[in-house]
Amino acid sequence: YMVVLIEKNYPVFTIIINNPESKNAVDGPTAQELSSVFRKFESDEKALVAVIWGDNGTFCSGANLKAITEGRGNKIEKEGDGPMGPTRMRLNKPVIAAVAGYAVAGGLELALWCDMRVVEKNAIFGVFCRRFGVPLVDGGTVRLPRLIGLSRAMDMILTGRPVGAVEALSWGLANRVVDIGRSRIEAEKLAREIAAFPQNCMRNDRLSVYSQMGLSIDDAMLNEFELGLKTLGSGEFLKGSKTFMEGKGKHGNFDNV
Repeated sequence: YMVVLIEKNYPVFTIIINNPESKNAVDGPTAQELSSVFRKFESDEKALVAVIWGDNGTFCSGANLKAITEGRGNKIEKEGDGPMGPTRMRLNKPVIAAVAGYAVAGGLELALWCDMRVVEKNAIFGVFCRRFGVPLVDGGTVRLPRLIGLSRAMDMILTGRPVGAVEALSWGLANRVVDIGRSRIEAEKLAREIAAFPQNCMRNDRLSVYSQMGLSIDDAMLNEFELGLKTLGSGEFLKGSKTFMEGKGKHGNFDNV
């Protein structure tokens, strides 16, 4: 029985957590498997954007606390992969979380690691581990305030309260809110749209966004410029300029580029 599944519909690479008995909680072996499949995504030249989705109506309820007592607990070490698996990786390609139901505790941290979050109307985010004295050790206290600001992050982290889809959207925690049962479909649709763009440019701009955190404004601007030079050096813009001269993509049209 496989808890982590892969479906390849190139250029989209979909990773599925399928552990309904524990609401897609992640134990140690599952975390290792998640790391492994994301490395497969990173090395797969035909895969341009990944989607991670939890089957059976739940994204991920966090670390499997029962497994900890049974010797299958999550890895807690300074080096290597994170407790939830891929959460310390910095991939070169985007990842979109398709969130239905609960994305809480470690599941919240897994969703925060992704570049974007497409969430269903019934989605619930929360630091539910607050109730049990389980700390955020997989990026929650780092990524959450960077996404939604210090005050709102403190609200979630100190109280552990549930945050629904509408509030999450207004905070920037969710990027899209979709009907129940549509998160994977809409996330894969979004992934295909992103995959259709010139990839060198998109990836270097994405890298600049992540790299600027912690840099001074001058260093961040220089880093952006250097990455931009790499993009220009790839020659991608020449094809784009030709497309523009052919009358495609004008006036904000994305349909025929």
